[in-house]
Amino acid sequence: MMNEDKVYEIIQRWRDTPEEDLKPEDYQQFKDIGVACLSGGDSKQLLKFVQDEKNQGIVKSMGCGLLAPLVDELVRNEKSHDHCQAAISQLIKMCSSRTLLESFLELIEHMDPGAISETILAVLPHLQTVLLQLDENQAACVGLALSALQKQLSRLPVPYTQQQEEADEHGLCRCCIALAMFTKPFIDGVKKKDENCNSTAEDDELKAEILKFCMRSLKEPLLEAGLNPDRKSTLWLFAEEIMVILPAIKESLSGLLFFSCLRKFTTMDTSLSMESIACLAYLLFVQLIAMDTFPAVFSPIFILQCNMEHISLLLSSKKESHLLKGLALFAKSLEKVEDNSLPVGLLDLKSFYSAPQNLRQILTDCPIQHLAKSGLKVFQLFINKLDAEAKHKFFRCLLKTSHHAGVESYIVNNIRKQIQLSIKQGNANKWFLGTELLPLLELVLSLPQAAETDLLTNMDKIMESLNLLRYLLMGDKELSSKADLWEELCRIKDEYLKMLRVCISMSRAYYSAEIKALKEDQKLKAKEAKEHARSTRLLQTVTVKHDKVTHMSPEVQYQVLQSALVTFDLMESLIVRIDEITAEKLGKLH
Repeated sequence: MMNEDKVYEIIQRWRDTPEEDLKPEDYQQFKDIGVACLSGGDSKQLLKFVQDEKNQGIVKSMGCGLLAPLVDELVRNEKSHDHCQAAISQLIKMCSSRTLLESFLELIEHMDPGAISETILAVLPHLQTVLLQLDENQAACVGLALSALQKQLSRLPVPYTQQQEEADEHGLCRCCIALAMFTKPFIDGVKKKDENCNSTAEDDELKAEILKFCMRSLKEPLLEAGLNPDRKSTLWLFAEEIMVILPAIKESLSGLLFFSCLRKFTTMDTSLSMESIACLAYLLFVQLIAMDTFPAVFSPIFILQCNMEHISLLLSSKKESHLLKGLALFAKSLEKVEDNSLPVGLLDLKSFYSAPQNLRQILTDCPIQHLAKSGLKVFQLFINKLDAEAKHKFFRCLLKTSHHAGVESYIVNNIRKQIQLSIKQGNANKWFLGTELLPLLELVLSLPQAAETDLLTNMDKIMESLNLLRYLLMGDKELSSKADLWEELCRIKDEYLKMLRVCISMSRAYYSAEIKALKEDQKLKAKEAKEHARSTRLLQTVTVKHDKVTHMSPEVQYQVLQSALVTFDLMESLIVRIDEITAEKLGKLH
């Protein structure tokens, strides 16, 4: 550390040196002296220096070098708070706004990862002052500042639960509200010019930068946040702020959602803008934020059609927050659509294919139970809204593509409901009570791997299909009165039951043999290695409802195998009953 005389001598030299003659070494030395002063706890002395009239030339020329050390001290040392704040304010008065902005941007880019929120909160008021002082290129500079700040904020974890948000351990919530306040003077400026009809190209550029800020905010943190209308949390208030800002900068919510929504985001990543708009749709239609500003001229089907792309995007995610928002948006978009009103043509749209397929994947693959439960309700709601032809096409599609017995079973159950509905007077239609029913029944009454089908894995669909077949044979006078239709139904039934009997016979023989082998192994009490090898072979071949029979004791394995035989008995009893009903029906017909 230099002694006071040496420092005074250097300062005197700087006072006597014109700005253009200062060298890079001088700037570095000036900064080093300032850092040393702060490190030694002399923030008051540094403040006196920058406020001293004799040093105004030095401060004006090299003062920006002190900005980062002062902010660092401000964040790190509460005792120096007032002195550092005053010193930064003095620098802002004396130094070039352009140079200050460059220093702020560099400071933001290299801020301490462990003090992101504290640094942002310290910087924002001063950065706002600097930006408001700019005479030209203000819009671009505001955009640079907002982008840099949000880039750092994106490094903080988004609180998801109420407890996390209230604790705000990492300061993200406080920073979001502070950022919204940071943009207010710039928004107010363009609003006044719009009111006076004298906005310029610079104002349009500023609106574009603020729009980008809103889009980034919608994606993160708002898309990640667990927003709940029952508690007006900090992030909820931030969401409201964003939804207020958009109309304030003349951005129509309907325009953003429905009409060329990507047009204005040419400098943004496409996925970012798509996710942002999806979050915007969620805030508007599910949480009803700013709904009073949304025009009431759009039909429910049009809104659903426009939202399906956003729904599909959200449901394709693996994040719980995205899936919850996607399911909620899907349900809300369907609510006002009349039952049996969605035409079949909509199913040709890409989003009307992908969204239900993504929903189906949640039902079959999602390990989070409450999501799967909510998904099933939305799935049924979507089916209810389709007209008869659309339901028919949708059922055919899922029976061909789902490859999941549980989903197929659910579809077969819905087919039965539609047939029951069609039988009622005044509801008859060719899709579920005429020739168009037959191709659907061919898909229902089929085994995916013919005689080698795993009956236990496909048990749900098989049992539902047998029950549907029994229902058709017992009660449908419409079908039995139409000779061609009845004949074709009987043909499909005969082929299905024939293959199913073969499959049951093969499966019963296999499982019976396994039970016999298991009993023999237990009786002989073979060596442990032999038992392990036998168990391994058994485990690789026996499947029960997608759960491998792994690491089970012989007693549990026996119960599982015995349960399989009981299932086959149940299937056979249904087949026998169907044969009896068919014989009775044929007797009446003849």
